[in-house]
Amino acid sequence: MKTKKNRWLLRAVVLLALSGILSTTVSLAAEAGSEGDPLVTLSYLNDTFLDTILAKVDQKIAARNSQIAQQLGGQTASGTSGTVAAFTVVTLSKGQVLTGDIGCEVMLRVGTAACVSPSSPGLIDESAAVTLNNGGALIQNHLYMMTIEGRGVKATAATTKLLVRGTYTIA
Repeated sequence: MKTKKNRWLLRAVVLLALSGILSTTVSLAAEAGSEGDPLVTLSYLNDTFLDTILAKVDQKIAARNSQIAQQLGGQTASGTSGTVAAFTVVTLSKGQVLTGDIGCEVMLRVGTAACVSPSSPGLIDESAAVTLNNGGALIQNHLYMMTIEGRGVKATAATTKLLVRGTYTIA
């Protein structure tokens, strides 16, 4: 009877040893967070990954803004032509003519200027709701719109400053 009890005890010890070896092998093979099986935590996403992504997005936005500023600056700095969605300051010397495409708007801010138009109507004075024909003087701080091609504004002072929105050329 003693041998049967010893065999049973021996079998239990061997089974326990095999179970321990098997569980250790499985836990070492499953090693979470290793290079082969990375573990990502919420703190890593919030503290490291998100900051990296936001920094890259900020760099892309800054580069794009710089590119847009150069494009707009290149169009209006030369003073020969441009297209702007917002008002921009355009300076003309006496005798220069700014010709706008349909929908171009101008506002006289400094100096004097006259309407240039091959036929009537010339410019539409949006502030007074009237038309301005060829040779008519622009009034400061009134908003004018070109509704027909070939309309423009001629500087009659040494320095004339206009606020311009839309596509235009200067000759």
